[in-house]
Amino acid sequence: MKTTTLRSTRRGKAVLLCCMGLVAQLAMNPIVTAQTALREPMPQIPPLMDREREIALALSACPPSLADKASVYVLDKAGYVKVREGKNGFTAIVQHALPISQDPQCMDAEGTRTFLPRYLKVAEMRAQGKSPEEIKGFVADAFAKGIFQPPTRVGIDYMLSTENITVVDPEKGIVAPFPPHVMFYGPYVTNADLGSDGNPHGLAFVAGEGTPHALIIVPVAATAHATVPVPTTAHSHDGGVKCTSSQ
Repeated sequence: MKTTTLRSTRRGKAVLLCCMGLVAQLAMNPIVTAQTALREPMPQIPPLMDREREIALALSACPPSLADKASVYVLDKAGYVKVREGKNGFTAIVQHALPISQDPQCMDAEGTRTFLPRYLKVAEMRAQGKSPEEIKGFVADAFAKGIFQPPTRVGIDYMLSTENITVVDPEKGIVAPFPPHVMFYGPYVTNADLGSDGNPHGLAFVAGEGTPHALIIVPVAATAHATVPVPTTAHSHDGGVKCTSSQ
Protein backbone atom coordinates (compact mmCIF):
# COMPACT_ATOMS: atom_id res chain seq x y z
CA MET A 1 0.00 0.00 0.00
CA LYS A 2 2.81 2.38 0.90
CA THR A 3 4.58 1.59 -2.40
CA THR A 4 1.42 2.38 -4.39
CA THR A 5 0.93 5.66 -2.54
CA LEU A 6 4.57 6.64 -3.10
CA ARG A 7 4.33 5.95 -6.83
CA SER A 8 1.11 7.97 -7.03
CA THR A 9 2.75 10.87 -5.24
CA ARG A 10 5.76 10.77 -7.58
CA ARG A 11 3.47 10.73 -10.64
CA GLY A 12 1.55 13.69 -9.24
CA LYS A 13 4.76 15.66 -8.75
CA ALA A 14 5.94 14.80 -12.25
CA VAL A 15 2.65 16.00 -13.77
CA LEU A 16 2.83 19.20 -11.72
CA LEU A 17 6.40 19.89 -12.84
CA CYS A 18 5.47 19.22 -16.46
CA CYS A 19 2.56 21.67 -16.26
CA MET A 20 4.75 24.28 -14.60
CA GLY A 21 7.33 23.90 -17.36
CA LEU A 22 4.68 24.31 -20.05
CA VAL A 23 3.33 27.47 -18.40
CA ALA A 24 6.85 28.88 -18.21
CA GLN A 25 7.44 28.14 -21.90
CA LEU A 26 4.20 29.85 -22.91
CA ALA A 27 5.02 32.88 -20.79
CA MET A 28 8.42 33.17 -22.46
CA ASN A 29 7.11 32.70 -26.01
CA PRO A 30 6.19 36.14 -27.44
CA ILE A 31 4.63 34.70 -30.58
CA VAL A 32 2.16 32.59 -28.60
CA THR A 33 1.34 35.62 -26.48
CA ALA A 34 0.81 37.70 -29.61
CA GLN A 35 -1.46 35.10 -31.17
CA THR A 36 -3.57 34.99 -28.04
CA ALA A 37 -3.83 38.77 -27.90
CA LEU A 38 -4.87 38.91 -31.55
CA ARG A 39 -8.04 36.93 -31.05
CA GLU A 40 -9.70 40.33 -30.78
CA PRO A 41 -10.41 42.09 -34.11
CA MET A 42 -7.42 44.08 -35.38
CA PRO A 43 -7.97 47.85 -35.24
CA GLN A 44 -8.01 49.68 -38.57
CA ILE A 45 -5.54 52.32 -37.41
CA PRO A 46 -2.77 52.28 -34.78
CA PRO A 47 -3.82 53.63 -31.37
CA LEU A 48 -2.50 57.13 -30.77
CA MET A 49 0.17 57.58 -28.07
CA ASP A 50 0.95 60.44 -25.77
CA ARG A 51 3.03 62.77 -27.96
CA GLU A 52 6.05 62.99 -25.65
CA ARG A 53 5.99 59.24 -25.21
CA GLU A 54 5.98 58.72 -28.99
CA ILE A 55 8.82 61.20 -29.54
CA ALA A 56 10.93 59.38 -26.95
CA LEU A 57 10.06 56.02 -28.48
CA ALA A 58 11.00 57.19 -31.99
CA LEU A 59 14.32 58.58 -30.78
CA SER A 60 15.09 55.38 -28.89
CA ALA A 61 15.78 53.83 -32.31
CA CYS A 62 18.70 56.21 -32.91
CA PRO A 63 22.30 56.01 -31.71
CA PRO A 64 22.85 58.78 -29.13
CA SER A 65 25.13 60.60 -31.56
CA LEU A 66 22.22 61.05 -33.99
CA ALA A 67 19.19 61.44 -31.76
CA ASP A 68 19.58 65.11 -30.85
CA LYS A 69 19.60 66.34 -34.46
CA ALA A 70 17.23 63.91 -36.20
CA SER A 71 13.88 65.00 -37.60
CA VAL A 72 10.94 63.52 -35.68
CA TYR A 73 7.46 62.50 -36.84
CA VAL A 74 4.51 61.46 -34.67
CA LEU A 75 1.19 59.92 -35.61
CA ASP A 76 -1.92 62.12 -35.48
CA LYS A 77 -5.57 61.52 -36.36
CA ALA A 78 -4.99 62.37 -40.03
CA GLY A 79 -1.56 60.74 -40.37
CA TYR A 80 2.00 61.62 -39.42
CA VAL A 81 3.07 65.17 -38.61
CA LYS A 82 6.61 66.47 -38.31
CA VAL A 83 7.23 67.82 -34.82
CA ARG A 84 10.93 68.58 -35.18
CA GLU A 85 13.10 69.62 -38.12
CA GLY A 86 16.38 67.75 -38.19
CA LYS A 87 19.91 68.88 -38.91
CA ASN A 88 21.71 65.66 -39.83
CA GLY A 89 19.56 64.08 -42.54
CA PHE A 90 18.18 61.34 -40.23
CA THR A 91 14.48 60.84 -39.45
CA ALA A 92 13.02 59.20 -36.35
CA ILE A 93 9.54 57.71 -36.58
CA VAL A 94 7.48 54.88 -35.07
CA GLN A 95 6.34 52.95 -38.15
CA HIS A 96 3.38 50.55 -38.14
CA ALA A 97 3.52 47.87 -40.86
CA LEU A 98 0.28 46.65 -39.28
CA PRO A 99 -1.94 48.78 -37.03
CA ILE A 100 -0.87 46.60 -34.10
CA SER A 101 2.87 46.59 -34.83
CA GLN A 102 5.38 49.11 -33.54
CA ASP A 103 8.76 49.70 -35.18
CA PRO A 104 10.72 52.75 -33.99
CA GLN A 105 13.15 53.66 -36.79
CA CYS A 106 15.98 56.13 -37.33
CA MET A 107 16.60 56.22 -41.07
CA ASP A 108 19.32 58.06 -42.97
CA ALA A 109 18.79 60.57 -45.78
CA GLU A 110 18.28 57.83 -48.39
CA GLY A 111 15.65 56.14 -46.25
CA THR A 112 14.01 59.50 -45.62
CA ARG A 113 13.84 60.05 -49.38
CA THR A 114 12.54 56.60 -50.32
CA PHE A 115 10.94 54.83 -47.33
CA LEU A 116 9.43 57.77 -45.46
CA PRO A 117 6.98 58.86 -48.22
CA ARG A 118 5.45 55.37 -48.18
CA TYR A 119 5.09 55.37 -44.40
CA LEU A 120 3.42 58.78 -44.50
CA LYS A 121 1.02 57.81 -47.29
CA VAL A 122 0.00 54.52 -45.67
CA ALA A 123 -0.80 56.34 -42.41
CA GLU A 124 -2.81 58.96 -44.31
CA MET A 125 -4.82 56.30 -46.17
CA ARG A 126 -5.53 54.38 -42.97
CA ALA A 127 -6.81 57.58 -41.36
CA GLN A 128 -9.11 58.02 -44.37
CA GLY A 129 -10.58 54.57 -43.75
CA LYS A 130 -8.97 52.80 -46.71
CA SER A 131 -8.86 49.02 -46.48
CA PRO A 132 -5.58 47.04 -46.28
CA GLU A 133 -6.26 45.75 -49.81
CA GLU A 134 -6.70 49.29 -51.15
CA ILE A 135 -3.49 50.41 -49.47
CA LYS A 136 -1.47 47.45 -50.78
CA GLY A 137 -2.82 48.08 -54.26
CA PHE A 138 -1.91 51.76 -54.08
CA VAL A 139 1.62 51.00 -52.85
CA ALA A 140 2.24 48.46 -55.62
CA ASP A 141 0.91 50.88 -58.25
CA ALA A 142 2.98 53.74 -56.84
CA PHE A 143 6.16 51.68 -57.18
CA ALA A 144 5.20 50.68 -60.71
CA LYS A 145 4.66 54.33 -61.67
CA GLY A 146 7.81 55.56 -59.93
CA ILE A 147 5.89 57.59 -57.35
CA PHE A 148 7.58 55.49 -54.68
CA GLN A 149 11.17 54.55 -55.41
CA PRO A 150 13.55 51.97 -53.96
CA PRO A 151 16.83 53.18 -52.47
CA THR A 152 19.55 53.81 -55.04
CA ARG A 153 22.52 53.47 -52.73
CA VAL A 154 23.62 51.60 -49.64
CA GLY A 155 22.19 53.14 -46.51
CA ILE A 156 21.16 52.35 -42.96
CA ASP A 157 18.03 52.39 -40.85
CA TYR A 158 18.73 52.04 -37.12
CA MET A 159 16.20 50.16 -35.01
CA LEU A 160 17.99 50.16 -31.67
CA SER A 161 14.89 50.41 -29.50
CA THR A 162 14.14 47.63 -27.04
CA GLU A 163 10.42 48.11 -27.72
CA ASN A 164 10.17 46.76 -31.28
CA ILE A 165 6.95 44.82 -31.86
CA THR A 166 7.38 43.48 -35.35
CA VAL A 167 5.23 41.63 -37.88
CA VAL A 168 5.80 37.88 -37.85
CA ASP A 169 2.96 36.88 -40.17
CA PRO A 170 1.14 39.69 -42.03
CA GLU A 171 -1.63 37.42 -43.33
CA LYS A 172 -2.57 36.15 -39.87
CA GLY A 173 -1.79 39.46 -38.19
CA ILE A 174 0.78 38.00 -35.81
CA VAL A 175 3.31 40.31 -34.16
CA ALA A 176 6.06 39.68 -31.63
CA PRO A 177 8.87 41.54 -29.84
CA PHE A 178 12.17 41.70 -31.74
CA PRO A 179 15.56 42.77 -30.35
CA PRO A 180 17.54 45.88 -31.37
CA HIS A 181 18.94 45.66 -34.89
CA VAL A 182 20.11 47.67 -37.88
CA MET A 183 18.72 47.47 -41.40
CA PHE A 184 20.56 48.04 -44.67
CA TYR A 185 18.70 48.81 -47.88
CA GLY A 186 18.82 45.90 -50.31
CA PRO A 187 16.25 46.37 -53.12
CA TYR A 188 15.19 43.01 -54.60
CA VAL A 189 17.77 41.11 -52.49
CA THR A 190 16.76 37.65 -51.28
CA ASN A 191 17.92 35.50 -48.39
CA ALA A 192 19.57 33.19 -50.91
CA ASP A 193 21.72 36.12 -52.06
CA LEU A 194 23.10 36.35 -48.52
CA GLY A 195 23.42 32.61 -48.07
CA SER A 196 20.81 32.96 -45.31
CA ASP A 197 17.95 30.59 -44.55
CA GLY A 198 15.83 33.53 -43.43
CA ASN A 199 16.09 32.60 -39.77
CA PRO A 200 15.50 35.82 -37.76
CA HIS A 201 17.70 34.44 -35.00
CA GLY A 202 20.68 34.13 -37.34
CA LEU A 203 23.47 36.59 -38.06
CA ALA A 204 21.56 38.30 -40.88
CA PHE A 205 18.44 37.81 -42.96
CA VAL A 206 16.33 39.68 -45.51
CA ALA A 207 12.93 41.19 -44.74
CA GLY A 208 10.57 41.74 -47.67
CA GLU A 209 12.93 39.73 -49.86
CA GLY A 210 12.66 40.19 -53.59
CA THR A 211 10.75 43.48 -53.27
CA PRO A 212 11.91 47.04 -54.01
CA HIS A 213 11.87 47.74 -50.28
CA ALA A 214 13.79 44.66 -49.13
CA LEU A 215 16.00 45.16 -46.08
CA ILE A 216 19.02 43.27 -44.77
CA ILE A 217 18.47 42.81 -41.03
CA VAL A 218 21.43 42.46 -38.66
CA PRO A 219 20.57 41.98 -34.96
CA VAL A 220 22.82 43.74 -32.46
CA ALA A 221 23.43 43.19 -28.76
CA ALA A 222 21.15 45.27 -26.57
CA THR A 223 24.18 46.37 -24.55
CA ALA A 224 26.13 47.51 -27.61
CA HIS A 225 24.63 50.98 -27.45
CA ALA A 226 22.98 53.39 -25.06
CA THR A 227 19.53 54.40 -26.21
CA VAL A 228 17.56 57.51 -25.39
CA PRO A 229 15.62 56.77 -22.17
CA VAL A 230 12.03 55.69 -22.83
CA PRO A 231 9.23 55.22 -20.25
CA THR A 232 8.54 51.55 -19.65
CA THR A 233 4.73 51.83 -19.66
CA ALA A 234 3.35 50.42 -22.90
CA HIS A 235 0.68 52.49 -24.64
CA SER A 236 0.03 49.94 -27.36
CA HIS A 237 -0.28 46.18 -27.80
CA ASP A 238 1.32 46.58 -31.21
CA GLY A 239 5.64 45.92 -35.73
CA GLY A 240 7.41 41.40 -36.80
CA VAL A 241 10.17 39.25 -37.29
CA LYS A 242 9.31 38.21 -40.75
CA CYS A 243 9.53 41.98 -41.11
CA THR A 244 7.43 42.26 -44.19
CA SER A 245 7.22 45.71 -45.68
CA SER A 246 4.11 45.22 -47.80
CA GLN A 247 2.80 48.55 -46.67
